[in-house]
Amino acid sequence: MNSAVIVVHGGGASCISKDRKERVRQGIVKAATVGYNILKEGGSAVDAVEGAVVVLEDDAEFNAGHGSVLNENGEVEMDASIMNGKDLSAGAVSAVRCVANPIKLARLVMEKTHHCFLTDQGAAKFAADNGIPAIPGEQLVTERNKKRLEKEKHEKCAQKSDPQKSLGTVGAVAVDCRGNVAYATSTGGIVNKMLGRVGDTPCIGSGGYADNDIGAISTTGHGESILKVNLARLTLFHVEQGKTLEEAAEASLGYMKSKVKGVGGVIVVNKAGDWAVKWTSASMPWAAAKDGKLHSGIDLSDTSVTDLP
Repeated sequence: MNSAVIVVHGGGASCISKDRKERVRQGIVKAATVGYNILKEGGSAVDAVEGAVVVLEDDAEFNAGHGSVLNENGEVEMDASIMNGKDLSAGAVSAVRCVANPIKLARLVMEKTHHCFLTDQGAAKFAADNGIPAIPGEQLVTERNKKRLEKEKHEKCAQKSDPQKSLGTVGAVAVDCRGNVAYATSTGGIVNKMLGRVGDTPCIGSGGYADNDIGAISTTGHGESILKVNLARLTLFHVEQGKTLEEAAEASLGYMKSKVKGVGGVIVVNKAGDWAVKWTSASMPWAAAKDGKLHSGIDLSDTSVTDLP
């Protein structure tokens, strides 16, 4: 029997305001706890990462599901992907609009089609065919994100826009008691993105990857940079070459920063139950649950360990 482990992240960020920090911390801890309880009850790694990400998609503090950032037209378009390290089965969706939980839809793509990836109208039709209710797009929009879009449009006009400041994605990686690993990643993308823009999150090998023989990883950060370096698979390549999870994460994030000036973060596990979290953005909310202990943090200097209930 393997030691069950889950690690979750709430996205790389430039800085999280003091008034949001506690809400973000509570959300990330809740997601890790939900995922860990699924594992403790004998659920699979896929069940656990999906369950954890659903919690974050439903939490308006995070850029996924309800709380996703808005595109140039003031609309929500979401991307998500999930992968099972046991057999490399994977599912992904992009430019999804009126669905509360894109990660559930990505899992259905993985389990109910011969494809890996559905987009836009095809994804919407598939959701309807599989009984996933369509919700009004406005239900996913928050006042905070309306203000963020206005601010971004104003700064873009003034040429003050900073591509590194909106790096939110949510993700989870897990290993279950059978030694299977999985990842799930979900996002609303970047503020004021062009209609139809898709980043790294739904792209297998960039937004995440899972292979029992190596490990599972979920990434966050500047999507275009992550795509250019295939951040997820690159990190696991370093693991295959004999690096520890920490060393591999540091090497791949360092490469992305030096090569394309991109910042971000990763969470990684392997089937032995080792785990690592690393980021080059200013902060990255994260939590990890293993052996009845919950580790969590937001900033580099800030890690706490508590007993799980």
